[in-house]
Amino acid sequence: MRVVAWPLVSDTAPERVFRRLVERSRTRGLAPPAALAGDWFGSRAVIAPTLSAEPVEDAEAFSFPARQPSVAVSSAPADAIGGGWFGYLGYGLTDPGAWDTPRRLPNAVWGWADHVLRQDRRGRWWFEALVPDGQPAPERLAAELVALVDRGEDPAPRPWTAGHLGRPSAERHMDAVRACVAAIGEGEIFQANVCSEFSAEFDGDPAELFATGLARLRPTRSAYLAGGWGAVASFSPELFLSRRGTITRSSPIKGTLPRRTPEHNVNAQLLRQSTKDIAENVMIVDLVRNDLGRVCATGSVTVPELLAVRPAPGVWHLVSTVEGHLPVGVDDGELLAAAFPPGSVTGAPKLRALEIVAELEATPREIYCGAIGLASPAAGMELNVVIRTLEFHDGVLRLGVGGGITADSDPAAEWQECLTKAAPIEALLSTPLPTTAAR
Repeated sequence: MRVVAWPLVSDTAPERVFRRLVERSRTRGLAPPAALAGDWFGSRAVIAPTLSAEPVEDAEAFSFPARQPSVAVSSAPADAIGGGWFGYLGYGLTDPGAWDTPRRLPNAVWGWADHVLRQDRRGRWWFEALVPDGQPAPERLAAELVALVDRGEDPAPRPWTAGHLGRPSAERHMDAVRACVAAIGEGEIFQANVCSEFSAEFDGDPAELFATGLARLRPTRSAYLAGGWGAVASFSPELFLSRRGTITRSSPIKGTLPRRTPEHNVNAQLLRQSTKDIAENVMIVDLVRNDLGRVCATGSVTVPELLAVRPAPGVWHLVSTVEGHLPVGVDDGELLAAAFPPGSVTGAPKLRALEIVAELEATPREIYCGAIGLASPAAGMELNVVIRTLEFHDGVLRLGVGGGITADSDPAAEWQECLTKAAPIEALLSTPLPTTAAR
């Protein structure tokens, strides 16, 4: 198999290209597009024009990314992607909780795309395709999509309405924090991530809400997937795992303070000096080092970046990066089995933290706290951490929000952190949709 690529002229914003592809799928009766935007594979956006994203069995969920053909990329750009498996892994795959109600969404969804539209770092779009040996390049499809991006018209935004984003009980969340602090004091765990669920009625097309959020929030690890099972619109800032060749990386986020301006803010300095937030981050870095160490070559796991302060929509975060080298023969499925679910949204030690979280939280996590992304035979694998993410099912959208709890966590401050993280999404849902698309 080989990767073929056609350069485009346009520097059209990803949300506009996404809207055009949604309209194309709708008018032709195709499956909806899937999208990654922000910072993925060294590119600004990767969009599958149409993707049949289908539920898969739990036992098979980790194996799909490893089911890749061998690809020759010598004739394509060095950063070509071509296509691959788009999908998500829900937190429910490893949730030890015994919940009374069935899950609303599948625990895992994957779909294969043999062509994508990609916007590189300079803003230039490419049509790329994976073509089996001996078969001709899809020139007609390429011409159609090149024309859609370079000269296509923006469809009118499809209206959507969201009800008031209902908040869970603040007192119940604080009680869960207190119980978690007690478990830490008893030596059961060092840290755990305690979450609550917000929800609202929703009427309209989730794809349009995703496009609107993409334009307004500009998150670094945003993603969209949809199918007959529902939809998920992720505005995540966090990288769970990347794998390029034999090098794998994870960039856990732990530590949050509000960000009121895009420029200098005193909270950025305060975050870097916060004993509680630094302790959170360092503990999760150690956990991620242990996870990657289970499959990486002995002695190869390093921490090239520790406690960097980074902006995200509405907040400052502390971000670290852990890197390791995989031995030849270790595939993406083995890597996922070793590292999932993400350490930053579970706790340490991970297995006991998973059990305590299930005891303390009022509702089961679904896709939230799992991972969404792409595994490509040409470019490797990248997955985000499913936070700041809207889940759509049966006319309701849900937003999970939480934070890391340590021995000195203050319940009221932890609840306020949840509100701070939810605030950009709340503002998005309450802002009227423009009557015309940006040109």
